Amino acid sequence: MAEVQDNGKTVTKLLRRLAFVCIVFVALAAVLWPAGTTPDDEWPVYGHDPGGQRFSSLTAINRANVATLQVAWTYRTGDGYQPEHGRATAFEATPLYVGGTLYLATPLGHVLALDPLTGKPRWSFDAKVSRDRGYGDFASRGVALWKDSRVFVATIDARLIAIDAATGKPVNGFGDNGEVNLRNGLRIAPRGFADYEETSPPAVVDDTVIVGSGIADNGATDMPSGEVRGYDATTGKLKWTWDPMPGLPHTGAGNAWSVIASDPAKNLVFVPTGSPSPDYYGGERLGDDLYANSVVALDASTGKRVWHFQTVHHDLWDYDVASPPILFDVRRGGRNVPVIGVGSKSGNFFVLDRTTGKPVFGVEERAVPQSDVAGEKSSPTQPFPVSPKPLAPQTPGVTWGATETDRAFCAAEMGKLRNEGVFTPPSLGGSYVVPGNIGGMAWGGAAFDPSHRMLVIPTNNIGAEVRLIPRADFNQQRETEGRNVNGDWEFAEQRGTPYGMARRLLISPSGLPCVAPPWGVLNGVDADTGQVRWTVPTGSFKPGVAPPGSIALGGPIVTAGGIVFMAGTLDPAIYAYDVETGKQLWRGELPTSARATPMTYRGKDGRQYLMIAAGGHGVKGMGSLGDYLVAFALEAKR
Repeated sequence: MAEVQDNGKTVTKLLRRLAFVCIVFVALAAVLWPAGTTPDDEWPVYGHDPGGQRFSSLTAINRANVATLQVAWTYRTGDGYQPEHGRATAFEATPLYVGGTLYLATPLGHVLALDPLTGKPRWSFDAKVSRDRGYGDFASRGVALWKDSRVFVATIDARLIAIDAATGKPVNGFGDNGEVNLRNGLRIAPRGFADYEETSPPAVVDDTVIVGSGIADNGATDMPSGEVRGYDATTGKLKWTWDPMPGLPHTGAGNAWSVIASDPAKNLVFVPTGSPSPDYYGGERLGDDLYANSVVALDASTGKRVWHFQTVHHDLWDYDVASPPILFDVRRGGRNVPVIGVGSKSGNFFVLDRTTGKPVFGVEERAVPQSDVAGEKSSPTQPFPVSPKPLAPQTPGVTWGATETDRAFCAAEMGKLRNEGVFTPPSLGGSYVVPGNIGGMAWGGAAFDPSHRMLVIPTNNIGAEVRLIPRADFNQQRETEGRNVNGDWEFAEQRGTPYGMARRLLISPSGLPCVAPPWGVLNGVDADTGQVRWTVPTGSFKPGVAPPGSIALGGPIVTAGGIVFMAGTLDPAIYAYDVETGKQLWRGELPTSARATPMTYRGKDGRQYLMIAAGGHGVKGMGSLGDYLVAFALEAKR
């Protein structure tokens, strides 16, 4: 199943550490690990600590020596897979490292324990995921641990599985032979197999394992319901369920597909929710759709809602809270205020009091464009943070193109479309939505450096054309109009509404976006004021051809060595930036592009390692599909 490579050395410890990361999280469940209090050597939770700061106190790799990083070893999972129909696998894992072992999962349901010094497998568990069910987002971002004895994985085919961390065997006594079928017990059950998935690791607080779900967006009003559920970590029995769409019995989704953060000291989990179904027409779900597109604080023991904050009212743009919430402290009036940061695909980033959900820097409700589609009732206002200002462009700006042909194409296409600024609703004639559905803050999320009081937040700058199609015309248009220059139209029925939907990223004939570059940036934001200190382009959309700045589907981490590490861009590389200035310090070559968030740890040999999963982006012309786990380190002292 797997192949190990090591630049001349053997690779042995990578997989076991991934499972132990969540173990440490639960063992210390009475205390929220502020940055710096998690064991220095380890990476025990997806975001390094339960609150997702992604900060490591390791300093062996620093600004003075990062340019000399080398590949220490490479492990291949064997799980890169392109079905005949549907999306390819997306290897998005962030491994965990605890107790001398790495733990991770693959999209095909293999859970691995690896030697961290060599990458050699210690054990492997096969969940036997069916490969050809047409998954909408064929990904797995990692695993969780409980009391250094159990690894929890939520598989793409919607099973919660408990695995013995020492042996890699299913845990007897948990659910049915070690697993719980997450398709059971939903308010609205899935019609199609691929309508309901799991792509992110569970959260674990005390003895409760909490899971959200990934739900196909635009098939119908009654897509599967997006309940968040808490299970007993010992038995697998359901303890509680929380439904984001109460009072709307025929509306689904509003689900939490991103990573759930937690504050064990307050016994809270913070749930990032997406849009209700379907995304682009809300005439069957009038009103704000209160808990969708929100961050919701739930009691981890009971599932009771404590507070919520909605980032988008009555979403018509697929503006999910796609990135994990991040917990940190803000210095206000001579005291530290515990807060939570939450970003949206809209490009807005909100800083909220962690106890009450109230904005810390202020939020304004501003008038926005209104829908002209019969049956639709868009929200008259939307919330905007006073600080920080929008971190991604919210208007098309100047039409851009690399050539005269590109500029003419983009100007003609954009000129046909409605755009009155951010939150321009979808229309029958077509609307230009900026940011588009992968713009703003994507699922990569933010990192926090407590010593520099810095938030590091990646954003994407790319617009999308969205058109509603009357039901009587939908089938014909779907068959005849998916023929733009790149063949990138996506059609969805939106059953249960009067309209189907068509959307595409607006891309020129040369394959570059029609908005001006950079198309992806990294922002350094003052955590105490919300002011942007620096902004730099990330990666390259087409190296050597396009200007700097690529959209990124992966997030940053930051270390006490003064470095921000980030991959996720379309070029096959991982980057290091100076946390104080944003200056690029290093570019590490990868076998293919990475759409994952890196991690770092110190091995028993005393060396600090940097690790990234490189699986490719599954985008035509943007590198090959991959299954690589790559570890970098400084040259070993002799």
